[in-house]
Amino acid sequence: MLAWMLRQIMAERGIWSGAALARLLKEKADYELSAPSISALLNAPPKQMKAETMDALCTALSCTPGDLWVHTPTYTKGA
Repeated sequence: MLAWMLRQIMAERGIWSGAALARLLKEKADYELSAPSISALLNAPPKQMKAETMDALCTALSCTPGDLWVHTPTYTKGA
């Protein structure tokens, strides 16, 4: 199972709103996301994401894709 950790990563860095994330993306990564796009990222795990968006998030938040997505193996009976 994959867990989307964007809100936790933001909280660890003192970023509490979508507007603050948008400012950080613009300042640190020179990347703009619309308010609806940021809201979607904050409210549910993305089903797909452009590589440029992932790069901008990692640059702005000083993290890696592995920080934003955490994999927990799912076990099946008899495995």
